[in-house]
Amino acid sequence: MEKLGDIVSALDAELRTADFTDASHNGLQVENAGTVSKVCCGVDASLEFLQAAKDRGADLCVVHHGLSWGESLSRITGANYKLVSFLIQNDIALYASHLPLDAHPSMGNNARIAAALGLSDVSGFGLYHGNRIGCKGSLPQATPFAEVCGRIRSLAPGGNFHALPFGKGDVRTIGVVSGGGSDELGQAIDAGLDCFLTGEVNLQAYNAAKLGEINMIAAGHYATEVFGVKALGGFLTANFKLPFEFVNFQLPW
Repeated sequence: MEKLGDIVSALDAELRTADFTDASHNGLQVENAGTVSKVCCGVDASLEFLQAAKDRGADLCVVHHGLSWGESLSRITGANYKLVSFLIQNDIALYASHLPLDAHPSMGNNARIAAALGLSDVSGFGLYHGNRIGCKGSLPQATPFAEVCGRIRSLAPGGNFHALPFGKGDVRTIGVVSGGGSDELGQAIDAGLDCFLTGEVNLQAYNAAKLGEINMIAAGHYATEVFGVKALGGFLTANFKLPFEFVNFQLPW
């Protein structure tokens, strides 16, 4: 059994929560009675996830996409009531980390993807609201774009996968901004990268990639953002000896 306040303080410090301007109100969003015996981690604070966490005996949920965004909780009615009341009635705390988790140099979604791809010379990339939330790096050797696509499909299974082969046939340098990062495509073009990896692609990004002659991969918003919350679960186990489970719904979006 650990104190919720100690866990929140450790997460806030490690993730540099206060350093980020974000639509998400990062950090503790819903409190519980004050102690934690088990953690469940997930991408979204959906009712399906919260119910799964309750069934697993969790009293703390750690997610990437929380409940509190801008003025979203100005009224606790409808869906907000269902979600918030479920947490309170079951004495489950909710901690969310959006941009801070994207940007973390070792536990972040982008850093973990870069490591899984075997990228070297990794550095910050993707400036957003004053912070670099993604990363860029180099494969050990130039690799056919089709092979890179295959690797990413294996790393992020189940996502709505799109490959736009508008650049070089062989890829060496890759920029990574997980989730809804297609707005950072222009930065990848300006940096002269061979490939840009994100979660979603829209018509604007399609046209920009084609005009900019860059390869682009969208491997699914959900599928590219499972990495950080898994790492946070490991962090809590290592620092607080708390058991954790990652609940994965492998959503296709």
